[in-house]
Amino acid sequence: MTAPYASNPVSARGRLYPEEESVFRSPFQRDRDRIIHASAFRRLKHKTQVFIEHEGDYFRTRLTHSIEVAQVARTVAAALGLNVELTEAVALAHDLGHPPFGHTGEDALNALMVPYGGFDHNAQAIRIVTALERHYAEFDGLNLTWETLEGIAKHNGPVVGDIPYALAEYNTRHDLELHTHASAEAQVAALADDIAYNHHDLHDGLRAELFSTDELAELPVLKECFAEVDARYPDLNYYRRRHEALRRFFGVLVEDVIVLARRTLADLDPQSVVDIRHAGRMVIQFTPSLWSDLKQIRSFLFHRMYRAPVVVEMREQVTEVIHDLFPLFMAQPAELPKQWRKDVGDAQGETALARIVADYIAGMTDRFAIQEHARLCGGQITARGVGFGS
Repeated sequence: MTAPYASNPVSARGRLYPEEESVFRSPFQRDRDRIIHASAFRRLKHKTQVFIEHEGDYFRTRLTHSIEVAQVARTVAAALGLNVELTEAVALAHDLGHPPFGHTGEDALNALMVPYGGFDHNAQAIRIVTALERHYAEFDGLNLTWETLEGIAKHNGPVVGDIPYALAEYNTRHDLELHTHASAEAQVAALADDIAYNHHDLHDGLRAELFSTDELAELPVLKECFAEVDARYPDLNYYRRRHEALRRFFGVLVEDVIVLARRTLADLDPQSVVDIRHAGRMVIQFTPSLWSDLKQIRSFLFHRMYRAPVVVEMREQVTEVIHDLFPLFMAQPAELPKQWRKDVGDAQGETALARIVADYIAGMTDRFAIQEHARLCGGQITARGVGFGS
């Protein structure tokens, strides 16, 4: 950590519930460690990234995706002189709020929750780390530092307008200054997310045979990557060839972010993390030319992968799983596990109950949601070769 605008743990803004600090770990290191040991983090192992978790051992899950995001984020943060531990903590926590079945599950749950305030996975991550993790004797949640919570809440930018209830509820107790940008560390975590999924979705799509290596080699940026590999290794087999090309593509994305960030920060000359928050714009971004190329790649993925016929078929089935489970638990809250029944008993009104049910369903893994649906509703998932979108 060398930059004056880095988040310094010595001047961290503390936790909602004061704690004695560790002799051996900084506040941000403790945050990272608490996230890794959280139940919600472990459940990411069996949650969809693009392909349903039981469809293949090699496809990314939310857990392996989060690990890849953290790896990229650490690299970029170190290159920019930022606090690596805070960056890693935000990166590891950024997807904790995702329900089963990826964005398909989120869309289904949000539609059901419209009368009760909606559902947003980013706000749900805050709800998890501030309330739903219940392991400590003195508080609910993980009692993370202000900086880590800020990063989770607004790594994609200021949160303005209609603030999701799960975030607004906590913000009334612990002001995260939602109207400003987040620290540079949190912004790095956000771009690392984009880098990771733009890379690994292409890799997983190839493995699922939803498109070919030749088609990939015609896309912007990738065309140059494949040409470089072919020139250097003319007789390389197809598997190593595509791996080498995607490895170079990965490097192009990371280098683009670092180079532009250094230029942006030199022009802004921020002297503190406060200057980053009030810069009026994101300081960690892709260059406009690369962003334009990425939009073409994402369009390709959308049409060839996220909306492939077999994927659409599975989207319909898992949407039905969520649509069946939600009203069932609303009508029969006694079906919730024992540890949820006190919350149900304390719930004042239908909205409070709906939010408890949403918390429970959102915490399910893919396999548990499918199992519970089969047990309670008799439904079976039949389609195979399935993905839902990054």
